[in-house]
Amino acid sequence: MSRRRRTSSHRIRNTVVSLLSVSLLAVGGTALYSLWRPFGHDAPVLTVRYRTGDRATTDVARPWLEIINTSGRTVDLSDVTLRYYYADADGSAYSSNCVQTALGCSVLTLRTQPASTPAPGADHYLQVGFTAAAGSLAPGKSTQGIGLQLYRVDHQPLHQGNDRSFDATDTTYTRSTRVTAYVRGDRVWGEDPGGGTPAPARQTSVAPAPPEDVLFDDFRYTGPGDPALAAHGWEARGGQGGPGVQDSWSPQGVSFPAAEAGAGNQALQLRATTDGTAQGTRQAEFHRTEPAVRTGTLVARVHFSDTPTSGSDGDHVAQSFFTISPDHASKKYSELDYEYTPNGGWGRFGPRLDTTSWRSSVRGDRVTRSHPLKLDGWHTMVITTVDGTTTYAVDGRELFTSGSRYGPREPMTVNFSTWFIDLAFKGAPRTWGMQVDWLYYQSGRTISAQAAQKAVAGFAAAGIPYVDTLPGR
Repeated sequence: MSRRRRTSSHRIRNTVVSLLSVSLLAVGGTALYSLWRPFGHDAPVLTVRYRTGDRATTDVARPWLEIINTSGRTVDLSDVTLRYYYADADGSAYSSNCVQTALGCSVLTLRTQPASTPAPGADHYLQVGFTAAAGSLAPGKSTQGIGLQLYRVDHQPLHQGNDRSFDATDTTYTRSTRVTAYVRGDRVWGEDPGGGTPAPARQTSVAPAPPEDVLFDDFRYTGPGDPALAAHGWEARGGQGGPGVQDSWSPQGVSFPAAEAGAGNQALQLRATTDGTAQGTRQAEFHRTEPAVRTGTLVARVHFSDTPTSGSDGDHVAQSFFTISPDHASKKYSELDYEYTPNGGWGRFGPRLDTTSWRSSVRGDRVTRSHPLKLDGWHTMVITTVDGTTTYAVDGRELFTSGSRYGPREPMTVNFSTWFIDLAFKGAPRTWGMQVDWLYYQSGRTISAQAAQKAVAGFAAAGIPYVDTLPGR
């Protein structure tokens, strides 16, 4: 009797141990996999909707994407990536930008890269990600539309009829399984272009939230008419006014070619042309539309030119990087200038770099220092205004410091321009240009050029082309 009881207890104990072992194995096995089940099991974690208004042949592809959380749990957007697939028939460099999103373009990461396992219409993809500042998506909620542009850096037409993710019939938001979505690297929506099960798109790290009080731009745009320019607070100038040859400003002098780093990186380019007549002169300027820069550190990577890109040398041309009050008659007028004149001007020989702090353009109240420098090529230009002192530095070398009387008294716009001081001689047309690789502004405090360059490199590594975390943005 007692023996049977011992046997029964032994069997029960073995059964319990076996069940516990199975449970532990199951838990251990689950731990080997992502918390997010791959696509194809139960309801999808995310659903992606897509629309476009493009024809098959266009200058710029314009995919609009929307992410809907169709799971029962909150999803951190920094864990999410999307892939929009396209074909690159001739090995062209591609780039992309953000036109509009309720999340703010500053929280997006954008990369164009080759697919590890190319498939028809899908040998490359645009990967869209989110920084830690993007927040989360509650169950049933949507990101709303994310308006993107995809284009060739040489700005030649796209033939996207064979692109896997493109569908000209989707002119309103439609569920698209030809755009894939991933959570923490596991595919949770869409069909793999190769038809198989690719290796997970693991994220090595989450892109950090951009720092506060920063403006950064890598100048990834399609041209002077790009709608992303207005969305990001820029404008290519046209119409009337000075300086230089009056009423000769043209947006067509602004473009965005490949930059010094190549491989899809772009630069802002400003070209001015003249034949020595007012009618034959066009100047170029690119500027912020709202005044937002006052104290802090403003850094730009700028390429100056000592000779024209075409035509004869000798023009009195100015290549400028400056901040300025939008109202020249303002009682708090402020202006901080770099002006490079490779052939001189105003009765002086070149090359020269002028650094000038203005208090009044109406009265000509300013302090300036002229530097006999030859600056053909790329340079890191810094303007720092903190505690009433403004310092101008080029490539780490301080050139000029002005005091509080000439410090900024109100917010200013940021401007780049190429223009003619006068019409030196008539003749065949000639073209002058300058380029800007990137701009970085830290409001309210001093940072070194090296710190700015490190921040810019970090943005590039994360795939962040644009940031605006200035107050009120």
